[in-house]
Amino acid sequence: YAFVTHMLYHLADNGTMAIVLPHGALFRSGAEGQIRKYIIEKQNHLDAVIGLPANLFYGTSIPATILIFKKCRKDDENILFIDASKEFEKVKNQNKLTDENIEKIFDTYKNRKEIEKYSHRATIEEIKENEFNLNIPRYVDTFEEEEEIDIEAVAKEIKKMNAEEVSVQNKIAEFCD
Repeated sequence: YAFVTHMLYHLADNGTMAIVLPHGALFRSGAEGQIRKYIIEKQNHLDAVIGLPANLFYGTSIPATILIFKKCRKDDENILFIDASKEFEKVKNQNKLTDENIEKIFDTYKNRKEIEKYSHRATIEEIKENEFNLNIPRYVDTFEEEEEIDIEAVAKEIKKMNAEEVSVQNKIAEFCD
């Protein structure tokens, strides 16, 4: 956050800034947590948090985040959270954002869209309730319901397979005799 505060200090009053940081910058406590709280609550400069996929940058496999800051925000404005961590193309050992992925992120940010399981506009009150923890899953629900399993059908399939196994074992025994 030393770099963030330095860059904010030099940012024009109507300026916008984006910085790439590791995900830990969203939720670490201690001094970083206090600086994060001050930037959000007192300065009101944080405009958006964009979660990127893991293994996107050479030399590190950790997921990164883009924080967008604006000095000209109004007091009641919300903070946009975008979870683009699943929006990538796998290229050998590296992940890559395609033009479509980038366009979706940009369009969501520009129009401040709320898209289910992708983005959310969080109020300052929501962020206060989360103790200024900006971890994206707190704001963008990406939970997928698991498909319900029909236990009776699975049990019938197991019985059928057991019967087939006995039949195969008997055939093998005949060949061995």
